Amino acid sequence: GVEEGGGVRRRVPPIELKLVPLEEGSEVTLNSDVMILQRQMDRRKAVVYLTLSGLLIFTTAFLLGYVAFRGMCRLCGNDGELIPLSDAAGAQHAPEGGVMYMAELREMLKKYLTEERIESTLSRASHPPGSSEGNAVAREILQNLQNLRMDHTWTDSHYATLQFPSRTQPNTLWLVNSEGEELEEIPLDSEGYCAYSATGTATGGVVYVNYGRREDFEQLRALGIALNGSIAVARVGGAVSFAEKVWHAQEAGHVGVLIYPDPADVPQDPRRLGLHSNAVISEHVHLGSGDPFTPGFPSFNHTQFPSTQSSGLPIIPAQPISANVASKLLSQLSGSSCPRGWQGRLPYVQCVLGPGFTGPGERRVKMAVYNTMKPVLLNNIFASIEGKIEPDHYIIIGAQRDSWGPGAVKSGVGTALLMELARTFSNMVENGFSPRRSLLFVSWDGGEFGNVGATEWLEVRTALSRFCLWCSGRAAGGTCESLCSEESALLAFALILVHLSCLFVCRVKPLYLNSGAYSFTAFGGVPAMQLHFTEDARSYPFVNTQLDSVGRLQELLQGRLGSVGRAVAELVGLMVLKLSHDQILPLDVTCYSNTVQQLSSKLNQHTAQLQSRGLSPQWVFSARGDYSRAAKNLHEAIKNSDIQDERLARLYNTRIMRVEYYFLSQYVSVVETPFRHVFNGRGDHTLSALADHVSLLRSAPHLFNEARFRRQLALFTWTLQGAANALSGDVWNIDNPL
Repeated sequence: GVEEGGGVRRRVPPIELKLVPLEEGSEVTLNSDVMILQRQMDRRKAVVYLTLSGLLIFTTAFLLGYVAFRGMCRLCGNDGELIPLSDAAGAQHAPEGGVMYMAELREMLKKYLTEERIESTLSRASHPPGSSEGNAVAREILQNLQNLRMDHTWTDSHYATLQFPSRTQPNTLWLVNSEGEELEEIPLDSEGYCAYSATGTATGGVVYVNYGRREDFEQLRALGIALNGSIAVARVGGAVSFAEKVWHAQEAGHVGVLIYPDPADVPQDPRRLGLHSNAVISEHVHLGSGDPFTPGFPSFNHTQFPSTQSSGLPIIPAQPISANVASKLLSQLSGSSCPRGWQGRLPYVQCVLGPGFTGPGERRVKMAVYNTMKPVLLNNIFASIEGKIEPDHYIIIGAQRDSWGPGAVKSGVGTALLMELARTFSNMVENGFSPRRSLLFVSWDGGEFGNVGATEWLEVRTALSRFCLWCSGRAAGGTCESLCSEESALLAFALILVHLSCLFVCRVKPLYLNSGAYSFTAFGGVPAMQLHFTEDARSYPFVNTQLDSVGRLQELLQGRLGSVGRAVAELVGLMVLKLSHDQILPLDVTCYSNTVQQLSSKLNQHTAQLQSRGLSPQWVFSARGDYSRAAKNLHEAIKNSDIQDERLARLYNTRIMRVEYYFLSQYVSVVETPFRHVFNGRGDHTLSALADHVSLLRSAPHLFNEARFRRQLALFTWTLQGAANALSGDVWNIDNPL
């Protein structure tokens, strides 16, 4: 058909073409008008078809986009209109299953965090576990959490054995003669003590041992210093805890330990925010965490425990002393000069090692420790926001509550931030936030004694993972889902807010023994971290002293405690959002491959010595390769999968979470060796112990023990291979070539 004026299409009668035979020699002339007409018709048809197709595509896309947007709109009513957020108590909520994006959540977090509440929450009085002051703080925190819109609030109680100074017999220190007669009593701070010290008396010469590190004692032995039967004097610091100092001294043959703050390590000018020279620093000396009289299992008052105690309890007495007392003792020592780098800044002290004293007669030191054990009811306080998709996977935000002294930095700031974060996330939930995983806000008790409250609760969870039934789905009547499984007993992440003081410098360091997060990873196999902010130029010397007050912390921060606390809380809150929001847990499982690679390199350096003894590290190399491949394959599988598939995302997250758990050695006793993690734990089964032992092949071949090395190598290899197999997932993905 053709188109006439006005755009009306009219049908044209068909044209009949007939072939007529031509006479020979005649010419044929095509009618050019007919050909032009045909081309115009073809062009017009193409334009019409393209226009109709474009309209159809546009309409279809518009409808699809409308439906998709309407389904994604997190604050849409039934008719698709936007519902504004409200700050009022009766705020309107986002619809069930709505989506909030990370950018929105960040802005919401910043909106609800406040400075004033952080500063006002800080405790200003001493509140040790079991005291009336401590119980009052606990009741106040519980009440504040109950006033928030939490899904659950409860307490977790344990009876633990704690050690305190005797009320009737103070710890003492004397100078005595060779007959043991007391020549002079040296006054001690009555409030300073080392919890879980052995009790009784010890007498001997004095040896200065620097920081009391393992390498310090090795250097003393190399110098030929007599250590057996003497009392060690160690200074605070050196990246080792009091417990480690006492343990090393005990192994070296000392009969007692005195620990003091040296001005070289701890500022001691009261005019410039420092300790006074008579101040002492207190710390527990249990080489472990939790109640040392129920090692590896939880403390409950109704349980009849066997007669046992932690292998980490010292058998020699320990006592903190002031810089003045240390100066009095060390200034009178005779013997060899100190190695380079051991000189502190005590006044009137020429650094010598001892063990003898200058002057006439043979003098020694006698120390007496009379601390007493006491059963104390500890109360951990919990509040939770249930996750909507993975409610049995938890992000734990915890802080130590107790303190020997005022504890502004030791426990106060962490508790204030914990409460502010709980309030903030509660408000966020009221205004549309739905965490994917459950959030637990926990105030831990007994932290001063080695994270007792946290460890005891963790021991309960670990016991559940060992003994409860495995449920794959729901049983008849719905009873199975109430029983725990290894998967549900594991935790997604633990974030500990202990020792949050100042937001100036942030460095990444391995967890240390006294860290509030240490037992979560080393004992429980839970990914964990602890935040500890300090200022580079000015240190805060009052932690673990009676001088750790809000006023001194404000002086260090120049009155900016509220703003600094809010900045720290915002950082922590963003981490919690990331962990609770992402479909796949943002935990890197490949990092351990690099750590084992370093061991492989070290073993390669000793190949000749190992082969000469009939030893081969080949199985370690094989296990490392399996783990590296499993980690890489998991990373690629996640990258190429539809992580919106909830079942698939849960499978991936479970495998990621299990990595730390499977790095707990199954071949050592949890009672004798509670920190079973082969990378972050303590004991002969760990990577560090294996690396130190193999180093003896060059430094001290006569000390290398072939049988011990074979056992270490086997335990580490089996654990690493088990972690590789767990990370691989299904049994048919485990590489076991014939």
